[in-house]
Amino acid sequence: MQIYNKIEDLIFIRFPIIFPLIFLLILELFPSYENYLIIFVLFALAEPHFAATWPVFLDKQNKFYLIEKKFYLIYGTLLISICSLALFFFNKHLFFFIFYIANIFHVTRQSVGVCKLYSKGLGGFNYQESSIYLFNIAFIIIGFLRFYLNVDLFSNLILLNILVLGLIILNLIVYNLIYKNFENSLTMLTGILIFLPVCFVEKPIHVILMGVTMHYSQYLIITSKVNFARNGKLIKSFKNLIKNLFTSKFLYFLLIYSLVMTSFSTLSNPSSEIFSSLIIIPLIGQMIHFYIDSFIWKFSEQHNREVTLKHIVS
Repeated sequence: MQIYNKIEDLIFIRFPIIFPLIFLLILELFPSYENYLIIFVLFALAEPHFAATWPVFLDKQNKFYLIEKKFYLIYGTLLISICSLALFFFNKHLFFFIFYIANIFHVTRQSVGVCKLYSKGLGGFNYQESSIYLFNIAFIIIGFLRFYLNVDLFSNLILLNILVLGLIILNLIVYNLIYKNFENSLTMLTGILIFLPVCFVEKPIHVILMGVTMHYSQYLIITSKVNFARNGKLIKSFKNLIKNLFTSKFLYFLLIYSLVMTSFSTLSNPSSEIFSSLIIIPLIGQMIHFYIDSFIWKFSEQHNREVTLKHIVS
């Protein structure tokens, strides 16, 4: 199964390792440009990926689905927004902990979903799913200990990383020995590596951005194809996608949304009570994204198979 073509699927969906490698390279070579790097990734990848939820969700083909599930999709979205706002102002530590867990769970579910798309009929999916969940649970625990409890897991982080990388390599070897499918092992590896930075970066923001650039790439490439297909344009290559993007309202919406949300994130200033609170605006958008995506990409439902899945695998 291919979404675009074999090479483009590998680079942008199955194993988009180029994005975190570039992030890490810039961070290591130009540490003084750290803030610019963060802003660029937010603007170019993170916020456009959050924005892409809305055209898919509010598309006319979802009209009756939204009405049918209005209790969850309308009232539930309002409840998520209100609760996030209240919790942010009354207990920021709890809010950010919930955000951290929701973020990892959401990304993990997408990683599993991508594996399922490519593993259909080939076997090995249960192995991939279990591996991704087990490693990401471990990364949740490591992140909680390092960044919330400030526990020094090892006097030297090199030991931690050697252990984790050893387990990842062993997992890949076992998968390929059993299922003999190297490309599918790379798709699984992407789902595992996304939160690996929790083992070696010094700031939580890099945990959220560095490896998750792979998640952003997957989401943007897939949602773009769905968006165009619903409007009668069958996209079969990345070149064709780029050509259509530059003349589409879809791209303009992503950029405007990204500019607004990135501005709120950038303007949030810890020294000012008013400006420090601006960050809650993009954070609520992200929480809504986590929530809504659990419905619109649920392919066990016939509606989503008919209006979304068929465009991905066409």
